[in-house]
Amino acid sequence: MQSTRERIVDAAAQVMRAQGLARATTKEIARTAGCSEALLYKHFRAKEDLFLAVLQERVPGRLPRLLATLADEAGQGTVEENLERVAHAAITFYQDSFPIAASIFSELRLLEGYRTAMRERGAGPQTVNTWLAAYLRAEQALGRVRPDADPEAVAALLLGACLQHAFLGHFTDTGSADDTAGRLARTLAAGL
Repeated sequence: MQSTRERIVDAAAQVMRAQGLARATTKEIARTAGCSEALLYKHFRAKEDLFLAVLQERVPGRLPRLLATLADEAGQGTVEENLERVAHAAITFYQDSFPIAASIFSELRLLEGYRTAMRERGAGPQTVNTWLAAYLRAEQALGRVRPDADPEAVAALLLGACLQHAFLGHFTDTGSADDTAGRLARTLAAGL
């Protein structure tokens, strides 16, 4: 049986996918979950926390979880294989999360509110770059990445390319995530 928290996160994902983050309300999320707003707020202090839960728990690819622990896996597999795993997870994550989050840019006040909330929670889109750069620095320390490579630049190149692939995929056929992830990883690993 699903817990109340799980039902709320499922409902939040459903409502945010259908209406976008800007239009999704806690009232609608609670209604969809079959609970009161008061009960929703017993599990989540704000809509921002629901948004983070959806990204971490309901968006395919689980990019944040993968990257949060990747530095601990330095030395395992090849760097290219690890970058390919990251690229595949990133493309999948961005493809699914873009429709949810895109509406946040429609209102400057809403965007600023989310920026503040993410800063307070130590979260936000920049964390994936930070985690990937930490993994690359760990591989540098093991001698598996060139010492003159710039981990932050490599992270930005890989994740930026994945975001672009996902974004363009909403408008045109950009090819498979598997093929793109492999090509990106091979190209970057060759220079590392």
